[in-house]
Amino acid sequence: MLHVRVASPAGLTPRLAEALLTDPDVLNLVLLPGALQLPARPGETAGPAGDLIQFDLPVAAANPVLARLRDLNADQLGPITVDAVDAAIGTGDFYGSRRTRSRRAARASYHGDTAPVWDLVDSKIAAASVYAPSFYALLVLAALIGAVGILTNSTILIVGAMVVGPEYNAIIAVALGADRRDGTAIRRGLVALAGGFGVAIVITLLFSLIIRASGHVPEPFRLGLRPASSFIHSPDLFSVIVAVLAGLVGVVSLTEARAGALIGVFISVTTIPAAADIGLSVAFGNWADAGGSAGQLLLNVALLIVVGALAFRGQRLFWAARQRRAASASR
Repeated sequence: MLHVRVASPAGLTPRLAEALLTDPDVLNLVLLPGALQLPARPGETAGPAGDLIQFDLPVAAANPVLARLRDLNADQLGPITVDAVDAAIGTGDFYGSRRTRSRRAARASYHGDTAPVWDLVDSKIAAASVYAPSFYALLVLAALIGAVGILTNSTILIVGAMVVGPEYNAIIAVALGADRRDGTAIRRGLVALAGGFGVAIVITLLFSLIIRASGHVPEPFRLGLRPASSFIHSPDLFSVIVAVLAGLVGVVSLTEARAGALIGVFISVTTIPAAADIGLSVAFGNWADAGGSAGQLLLNVALLIVVGALAFRGQRLFWAARQRRAASASR
């Protein structure tokens, strides 16, 4: 269940309320006339009074209802906020026949799964794709942790670097931008990735040079015994398989609102460690390893973006077809 709040100009409220009242999926509609002070337009000292409309909405019906709200009068309608309702207790048959409601929900779902609420998915990704200084700082710190993990042959530190890395926010923003043909989102994400990884590699290179000059290089690393990092600089078929699976996991987890820290670990498996290994390998003159890690990084970022965009498009097409079938069945 979702709880929706709409800021509506007074002149638009009757048409908006009528559209919502005639929709069988809109529940608990509340109209509060004059409850809002809308923002002032340029040249005005105070904005006009506005109305607040609130209602509840089943997740399965969210996409068409929210789309109608946007299309009603997008240039005048105020902000639309959506909150997830954790529990609705004691509804009983208050909203009509339980059988009718269950049939309607079944038509809008697929074996219990419902369509992602695309407005929420888009807003979540947009909120995370803010490339503030902390984004670049976390990339640098993650690469440094990864470099220490490679130097000391510590799998725990390599995993720790994956946890810290924030790069999936930019990767998924580029994938969504490609799906929606949003050139601005694509450019911003690619610039953030290129700049962030570039800075992380350079600082990791400097760090590695300091370690090399100080004489604190672990003996196994100096002798070339690096089992924990051998997969990083050796892109192969399995690198492709893992990147494809990771891309699918990331998109499905985001659209199904199941994303967590472990998703970031899986996504970062060959991005942050590869960036760290580039700087480390260049510092120690291991050009073959540096080239392999660079190939691994580029391969995985590209595959994550392409697979992410295709997964977004596939889900949209599937659920659009499902919605058309549900609409035909309800006639």
